[in-house]
Amino acid sequence: MGTRSWQIHRFREREWTSEEDEVAIEYPLTVTVNGEEFATMVCTPTDKEEMVIGFLASEGLIRSVKEIKEMTIDEDRGFAYVETVSSLPQVQSGQKRWLGSCCGKSRAFYFQSDAATARTAMDESTFDPKVCFRLMEEFQSQAGLFQRTGGVHQAAIATSDGIVKAYADIGRHNALDKLYGFLLKEKLSRKGKIILFTGRISSEVLLKISKMGFGVLLSKSAPTDLALQLADDLNITAVGFLRGERMNVYTHPRRIAAAHGGGVTIE
Repeated sequence: MGTRSWQIHRFREREWTSEEDEVAIEYPLTVTVNGEEFATMVCTPTDKEEMVIGFLASEGLIRSVKEIKEMTIDEDRGFAYVETVSSLPQVQSGQKRWLGSCCGKSRAFYFQSDAATARTAMDESTFDPKVCFRLMEEFQSQAGLFQRTGGVHQAAIATSDGIVKAYADIGRHNALDKLYGFLLKEKLSRKGKIILFTGRISSEVLLKISKMGFGVLLSKSAPTDLALQLADDLNITAVGFLRGERMNVYTHPRRIAAAHGGGVTIE
């Protein structure tokens, strides 16, 4: 469901060939809450229920799955209808918002509920660098949709023993929302777990990690300065450029067990 076949003309080694390629599907899903349109999410059309649950939790509309009375997804029309147990004054007519699949300002409203939902990380579990490298290697080996299309981001929950669950989506924030929805549905403890991510560590991504309750984020990409300020304030260990056997630990390095090697003092 995440890809579509597309006929292409490929130029390689001075010759043209005609062949089929796989491209990532871009699918608009409009979320209505208690009869009112809340947002339209441009996403990969897989694991939509988990994504909607995680998105609503990230936006502060719900705290647990028990607060959802009913959810119906109309695959053909591209709508997710959500009814909550109690009324939500935040959801008002005329407040529909578009959430693009691109990075950065496409979700300019994301600071709306952050003050109420972001939280300081409490889990002090540590991870050896060798474990981090192994987890990232396993994470990338499972990135089948990316390997076939090159057009999606991936996010996963893991323990020191391996990957627990991974999701892919054309939107990096959607991949994280799917993880959040999975956590809430399965009622998983955050203790001893870590988030792996393929995308840039932006302030939005960091805030989502905070709302999900994790203390360590591993990414193969770069962070932004605002994301690192937030990670520092929220007691989150942010690790970027984790590739091969190299990584940069930007904040709270004590959770990466051997980060004090080479004379670096851990506070």
